[in-house]
Amino acid sequence: MSNTKIWYITGASRGMGLSLVRQLLAKGHSVVATSRSIAAFEEFNGIGDRFLSLEVDLKNEQSIAASIKKAIEKFGRLDVIINNAGYGLGGALEELSSAEIDENFQVNFFAVVHVVQQVLPYLRKQRSGHIINISSIAGFAPGTGWSMYCAAKFAVSGLSEALANDLKPLGIHVTNVMPGWFRTGFAKADSIAYNKNQIEDYAYLREYHEKMNRMDGAQPGDPDKIADVFLKLVDSPIPAVDLFLGSDAFNRAKTRIEELHRQMETWKDVSFSTDFTT
Repeated sequence: MSNTKIWYITGASRGMGLSLVRQLLAKGHSVVATSRSIAAFEEFNGIGDRFLSLEVDLKNEQSIAASIKKAIEKFGRLDVIINNAGYGLGGALEELSSAEIDENFQVNFFAVVHVVQQVLPYLRKQRSGHIINISSIAGFAPGTGWSMYCAAKFAVSGLSEALANDLKPLGIHVTNVMPGWFRTGFAKADSIAYNKNQIEDYAYLREYHEKMNRMDGAQPGDPDKIADVFLKLVDSPIPAVDLFLGSDAFNRAKTRIEELHRQMETWKDVSFSTDFTT
C-alpha cells in the first residue's frame, strides 16, 4: 500500500489510543505504540515488522528521546505523531494539592511539549510530518468541576495553534483535536483522578463528577471511527488546525463561540476605550 504511513502514538495501551493502533494496523499502516507498560500490546505479537511497542515514561525526557530514536532506527522515518496520553483530574482548585496539579500538567501538557521537542529534529530533516495533539472540548468550552484538567487542555490547544504557525514553513502540519465524549474507559477510575482533600463548600461539584461517571458506556462517540478521520486529516493538503471530534464537541463549541461573540459585542465599547484618541 503506497500511501501507508508510520505513526507514533502515546498512551496507546487503552481507550482512544488502543483503538487507533488496532484500526491503523488493520488498514496496513505501521505503528509505534508507547505506554508505561507494553504488556497491554500482547494482542499484536503476530503483526510482524509493522508494529513496535515501547515502554515510555512520559515524565522523563530521556525516555521519550530514546523511544523516538528506536522508532527511527526501525522504520527510518515518522509520518504522524499522536500525543494521546492523558487523564482527567476532578476537583475545585482550592481542594487540589500542588502534587496533584503538577502530576496532571506533567502528563497532560509537558509530555506533549517534550514529545514534540524530541521529534522535531527528525521531522525538520524530512521537511514533512503531521503532529496531532489530543486536547479536549474542555480545552475550549470548560465544564464544571475540572478546573486544572481544563487548564492543561487549554495549554495543549494553545501550544498546538502556535506550533501550527511556526512549523508550517518547514512542511510540518499540526492539528489540535478536541474530542467530546467517546465510548472508551476514560470515565473509569484508571483514567480519572479526584481531589483527595474535600471542602464542604464545594460539595456541589461532586454532582458533576457523578454525572460523568453515569455516562460511562453511553457516550455518543465511537472510538473505532477516529482512525478514518485522522487518515482523512493527514491526507489533506490543507488539514484543519482545530478539529472538534464528535457532534457533542461541535455543538458545545458552537454554543461557546456564540456566547463569546455576544460578550464581545456587549463589552465592545469598553474594549475600544483603551485606545489612544486622535
